[in-house]
Amino acid sequence: MTKIIFTNGNVYTFDKSKPVVESVVVENGKIVDLGSDEDMMLQWGREGTVIVDLERKMVTPGLIDSHMHLSGVAFQFMDLNLTGVTSKKEMLEKIRERANVTPPEKWLTGLGFDENLFDDGGMPTLQELDEVAPHCPIFIKRICHHAFLVNSKALEMANYHPSMEVTTGGSVVLDPDTKRPTGLLLESASTLITSHIPEKTYDELKNGLALAMEHAMQRGLTSIHTNDPRYLGGLDQTYKMYDELLNQERKGLRCNLLIDHPFLNRLKERGMHAGYGNDTLQIGAIKIFADGALGGRTALLSEPYLDAPGKYGEAMHNQETLFQMVKEARDHSMPVAIHTIGDQAVENVLRVLDQFPSVKHRDRIIHVSLLREDLIRRLAKPTLIADIQPRFVVGDYPWVQDRLGKERIKYLYAWKSLLSAGVLCAGGSDAPVEPVDPLLGIHAAITQRHPEENHDGWNKNEKLSMREALEVFTIGGAYATNEEDRKGTIAPGKLADMTVYSRNLFEIEHPDKLLDTEIEMTIIGGEIVYRR
Repeated sequence: MTKIIFTNGNVYTFDKSKPVVESVVVENGKIVDLGSDEDMMLQWGREGTVIVDLERKMVTPGLIDSHMHLSGVAFQFMDLNLTGVTSKKEMLEKIRERANVTPPEKWLTGLGFDENLFDDGGMPTLQELDEVAPHCPIFIKRICHHAFLVNSKALEMANYHPSMEVTTGGSVVLDPDTKRPTGLLLESASTLITSHIPEKTYDELKNGLALAMEHAMQRGLTSIHTNDPRYLGGLDQTYKMYDELLNQERKGLRCNLLIDHPFLNRLKERGMHAGYGNDTLQIGAIKIFADGALGGRTALLSEPYLDAPGKYGEAMHNQETLFQMVKEARDHSMPVAIHTIGDQAVENVLRVLDQFPSVKHRDRIIHVSLLREDLIRRLAKPTLIADIQPRFVVGDYPWVQDRLGKERIKYLYAWKSLLSAGVLCAGGSDAPVEPVDPLLGIHAAITQRHPEENHDGWNKNEKLSMREALEVFTIGGAYATNEEDRKGTIAPGKLADMTVYSRNLFEIEHPDKLLDTEIEMTIIGGEIVYRR
């Protein structure tokens, strides 16, 4: 097989034996040697060797996103994506443009709008939606996925009438004067509409997934850990899509699939387990939810919310059920990946895990947004990973301060404390909740603020250094899947996964310069899968 020398680079290996080198030699998708340009060319620069000039650019191990929903990113390509729209006028115009190329009675679906960004009023009204899309039914999810907009055609297609029963917890918002629908549906009322929207075809889902993979690689990601079976038609169809795209069509990205607990029995039937697969596509941990989110006050806290006395949040399962779910995973020798936002949820999960011996692969505590000092110490185990999403700080401040209070806020997104205590941390985005771009997550990790804000950080004691943040998004992600012997650093014998940047991140004068940094190349298995 042809040897490749990536030469003339500024390569940060994150490996102590050779921290910085100029050249990396690759064969059969793996690193075989590294060192100075002169030495590597002398030893390996024979006829037929391919030389790739890195032009003195900075290189790190390939970036890894430890937690996302690639299917959700795929839907941003399949549906009308309104993320970042800053006015009602712009939103309506985008709907009009899509409606103009949508046949009559074919559903126009969209997502991502946030009326808090609008500078010209609130949500569009039913009448305004009817004006821009009179012939086709529309269904558009707010960015939070808890509120939805429809037009009259959608209500007609759903056979809506005023006496229609709405599932508990949801509502069709009515005009107080006319008592007619405003076009806004809340929570479970969305099912009145979604039950009439045809499911996307296999090919539509697969094509969207392929676009999402390209999007991830363009942002420097070489590996992702993604949770999708609930959105892609179950375990069998999800695995089939990924297998076709990655192993058969060789799209390039490396994917580790988190499997929702309801699909555990099917996983057993198929003889799959954590680590099943190859270096390109693997089965990961069993995904379980322990609580909700801070925004809806459903994250489970050990003390009540400051702005809602008496309310502690909600446990998704009682302790007996949570124990049984983990036991079922352990009976199949599977690790678990458990969503925990509130400190009481973290404690509940650790209590359960303490009752089971560890398995080959590490358990993952996802988000660990709010902690306590005693919980941080308990997380410091070689069998546990704290799966953090630094970009959450952008969406949660400043309102979260009123929700939790000054004392507890000290342990919100306590990334520095976690690392200092010896907790293994992996960095992710939770995309599409936050953007796929790992540089935005790294920026949040080192600044503890929104890119457009100008202050020293909401929780400045918990800011990470550039080196720490990059390691969380590289070697941290490798630890999360027990692949630290194959990826996460640049060293002989490891997979030739590297990310190349337009500037040296260790030399930038101001952290916001990170936002202007471009990904020059994404290299997976020695192949340049993206070049700017």
